[in-house]
Amino acid sequence: MSVLGLTDEVEGFLETLLREMEDFAALHHVPIINERGRQAFLQVVQKAQPHRVLEIGTAIGYSSLLLAMNGAEDIAITTLELSDERIRTAQGYIDRSAYADRIRIIGGDAAENLTKLQLTGQKFDFVFIDAAKGQYVDYFHKIQPMLTDNATILADNVLFRGYVKGDVPTPRRFKTIVKRLREYIGLVSQPPYVTEILENGDGLAVTRRV
Repeated sequence: MSVLGLTDEVEGFLETLLREMEDFAALHHVPIINERGRQAFLQVVQKAQPHRVLEIGTAIGYSSLLLAMNGAEDIAITTLELSDERIRTAQGYIDRSAYADRIRIIGGDAAENLTKLQLTGQKFDFVFIDAAKGQYVDYFHKIQPMLTDNATILADNVLFRGYVKGDVPTPRRFKTIVKRLREYIGLVSQPPYVTEILENGDGLAVTRRV
């Protein structure tokens, strides 16, 4: 993965750091963008070249760094995470990267923090949703006042193991999540929005205003 504006030395270090994060995620069962979905994710980010990013679901900071490496040169990322342990891990990785001054983690409940962010008047031209799947509809409603006219909204795992659009019966424990994700897809497929679902990985929904 070649990143514009970085020296070979810095790019090499970042690639090594990402590999370390992938190993950590695999060992500790932390969900990050899988290999199949990663290329689709990067293509969307590289095309959008976002300047102001809101990420819902930091985990260990893996996607935050991918966003920082592939967005606009002046990119600034606000990322929300509930788990204190994951925040500490993510901050450790981010502090070792070249983007420590570009990524701000806000801890606590995402829905509550989204309501607080609305009051700041901030605008975002890119939103990445990768948190509690059952809350995607609520997150979408809450980000509306904070979107620029040309904003891109990217939501991960919208096909959820093939249950959302497949013919496979949904296990009882997943029925609520699948129902909510279907609601989300329906919501972002109505005017003034248009949505393309990339079936790489576990499904990426790319949403833009018409």
